Amino acid sequence: MSIKELIENSNLNIDREKILFDEPMKKYTTFKVGGPAECLVKIESEEELKEILNFAKENNIKVHVVGNGSNLLVLDGGIKGITLLIRIEDVKISEEKPIEKTKKLGDDIQKTEEKGNPEKSNKYIVEVKSGTKIAKLGQILLSHEITGFEEISGIPGTIGGAVIMNAGAHGKEIKDIVKTVKCMDYSGKIEEFTNKDMKFEYRNSILKNSKYIVISVILELYKGNKEEILEKMNQYRNYRKEHQPIEYPSAGSTFKRGNDFITAKLIDEAGLKGYNIGDAEISTKHAGFVINKGNATAEDILKLIEHVKKVTYEKFGKELSLEIQIMGEKR
Repeated sequence: MSIKELIENSNLNIDREKILFDEPMKKYTTFKVGGPAECLVKIESEEELKEILNFAKENNIKVHVVGNGSNLLVLDGGIKGITLLIRIEDVKISEEKPIEKTKKLGDDIQKTEEKGNPEKSNKYIVEVKSGTKIAKLGQILLSHEITGFEEISGIPGTIGGAVIMNAGAHGKEIKDIVKTVKCMDYSGKIEEFTNKDMKFEYRNSILKNSKYIVISVILELYKGNKEEILEKMNQYRNYRKEHQPIEYPSAGSTFKRGNDFITAKLIDEAGLKGYNIGDAEISTKHAGFVINKGNATAEDILKLIEHVKKVTYEKFGKELSLEIQIMGEKR
């Protein structure tokens, strides 16, 4: 029995309008490429997620998880099984009151607040559901005059995806502001990870390639000045506009930074800027980006990536690692 037949004959308490079959994944990735998902389910609540995971487990169906599709290359053959598009969104902000100390004055107890120490006062606890877009969260924090997120606010994607890959920009990574991460495993069990549990590394965490799906994240941030926050956000946005090929579909930086080399510089020195296979091209603005000039296929992009890796290794003896994730099957 096909997945479609299984779902049509099931008692799944999920709106059938959220369940799509043979849905082109190019509609859900920033690369604008990718074959069809056999079954795509738009998840908008924790309850829906648990229900579809139980259904998949009962019917032995493989599950794949996609956030904003901004760090993802879906292959031309599409994705078999159930693909979950995480759209669980919400932001809750609470102020952590300054710590009160007491000191005894005779028979009286006098309470004093610790002030002037950003570690002890003006702290905000921000709970963000995993499907919340980073750009949207940035605007919410700006409206509440909360600082500490400006560097990250221009990264395309959702907060869930950012946590999994420890996304970062302008010298800051998500690990610098995460307190805890709430996840659901593929059997529907909830588990919470502390910052330490996450084992954050450069563009990596314990959740990458794991059987956990991020539900929500708690961030620790601080009171700021609205004008200063806005100025920083504009500065980082303008930098991105000037130095990155945001006018073309891409998945952001295609390759990871090297331990002892700057990847974009290496690709540039290899003479690969502007090199293309079909409509897949190494950006002339930033050599670390593979872009889709219009009608690239995932196969074009894959071939270009392999060519870049081969040439840079032959010329410099350096192995490039991918920052993007690849999902699905070749045609």
